[in-house]
Amino acid sequence: MTRGALFEMISSLYLKQMEIGPMENFVYLVGDKATREVFVVDPAWQVDTVLRMAKEEDLKIVGALVSHYHFDHTNGIEELLESVNCPIYVNKQDVPYLGFASSHVKQTESGQKLKAGQVEIECVHTPGHTPGSQCFHVQGHLISGDTLFIGACGRTDLPGGDAKQLYASLTQKLAKFDDATILCPGHNYAAKTMTTMAEEKKTNPYLLCDSLQNFLKFRTGVSEYRD
Repeated sequence: MTRGALFEMISSLYLKQMEIGPMENFVYLVGDKATREVFVVDPAWQVDTVLRMAKEEDLKIVGALVSHYHFDHTNGIEELLESVNCPIYVNKQDVPYLGFASSHVKQTESGQKLKAGQVEIECVHTPGHTPGSQCFHVQGHLISGDTLFIGACGRTDLPGGDAKQLYASLTQKLAKFDDATILCPGHNYAAKTMTTMAEEKKTNPYLLCDSLQNFLKFRTGVSEYRD
């Protein structure tokens, strides 16, 4: 792809990052700048703030993307559905953990692509923090939920967490993204709100672990992993 074509593609992207709630969550609006169609990523906490932002920006919410089932990323889904009749996309491995059933919930698989207007968003299954954790890759940006943070990664000691799976997700999937990819994490846990994969590959201690054993020792304090 030429640089001009890449710029044209990125210029069509609408991406808004909002810190919302008591746990420093990032909620995103992502979609097509031209058609104004967007997805809400991880609707939680003050959904009225998200809806107000969408109205002020003349945006049409066409769905929600859920990075994982944890309450602090999903507690606003039902409130969202009271105002917007839209699908809620959750990885099939996390659907059983959601805690509520709705015909609006649509199961996703890794590699599945969704569109807001003409902007295509790829679901990337990254288990470890939860069985169905997923990141969203869109036009040079990676919205990473709680899989990868700036300088850190998701915890694995909650129900469904698996440190071995997280290591595979980080090293076999996310670390292979282009260095220029902009990382958009699920929480505001660092001095800056976004970074690049190049920076993370150089400085993130979890991406710098050169073996599963070292990762497990660093992540869990256990030097050996037993299935």
